[in-house]
Amino acid sequence: MHIGPHQLANPLILAPMAGISDRPFRTVCRQFGAGLAVSEMVASNPALREHKRTLLRADHHGENGLRSIQILGTQPRQMAEAARLNAERGADIIDINMGCPAKKVCSVAAGSALLKNEELVKQILDAVVNAVAVPVTLKIRTGWDLQNRNAVTIAKIAEAAGIAALTIHGRTRACKFTGQAEYETIRQVKQAVSIPIIANGDIDSPEKAKQILDSTGADALMIGRAAQGNPWIFQQTNHFLNTGRRLAEPDMSSIQPILVGHLEALYRFYGDISGVRIARKHITWYCQALAMPQSIQNAINQAQLPAEQIALIDSFFHPLTNARAA
Repeated sequence: MHIGPHQLANPLILAPMAGISDRPFRTVCRQFGAGLAVSEMVASNPALREHKRTLLRADHHGENGLRSIQILGTQPRQMAEAARLNAERGADIIDINMGCPAKKVCSVAAGSALLKNEELVKQILDAVVNAVAVPVTLKIRTGWDLQNRNAVTIAKIAEAAGIAALTIHGRTRACKFTGQAEYETIRQVKQAVSIPIIANGDIDSPEKAKQILDSTGADALMIGRAAQGNPWIFQQTNHFLNTGRRLAEPDMSSIQPILVGHLEALYRFYGDISGVRIARKHITWYCQALAMPQSIQNAINQAQLPAEQIALIDSFFHPLTNARAA
């Protein structure tokens, strides 16, 4: 699949998840074969552009592969300026967020709230596409609520504006992340426009990935929550799509170094104090299927230093790996 002049190595993309898709997580997902990893959303508000959190979200220093930065906002001029700034800082692709359902985002008419205002959507897309030389992509939902699915209309506006690829999450804004994603709307959009379409929503296994590609005709897939603590889903899915066979799940001896490497990257990126705090959720995700004792989970949540977290991880994994070896 191409996004403008860029050809992706494969059709699997890591979703831009707020508080999750930072540089350390993007890096580990790329190591397991993600064809593209999109950054967390970056606010277009000029007052926030030099904020430490904003700069961290857009930090791609030393990252291999294409750099896609997602921007968020409601003002066409501000969005255009944010796109230019991030392109100057090295973004290869600018992605526009019109899919986030969070209340704090939609309350200011940003994210998926924009789907209610098709004229403003057009103004923003025109402004951003005309502001930069790099490809611009767009992420949306199927509509505002179940009675107002306007993804096909938005897709046609996007195509006319010069959007290089369109990602569609198979839920409305009102659905948030509840219930099951639906893919019929994505299929309809794919039939209505000629730009590349990326399907998103509940893609949690290689088999589901193939099913969605086949049923929607989408050009690529975006994987979000299923990659949390499970970055090898990209490797497994690529293998399944190419061969029709499933790779074995990683064993304990494989998961431990992946987790420790991810944690060490978090400590370097955020510093020890913030790194330890942010690492807690990732540790939970990696270990959620491994029956981690509540006592170790509590100790991890109370740890204040990287060495303490790593020691607790070792104390959890060593008996498991020793038992497996025996």
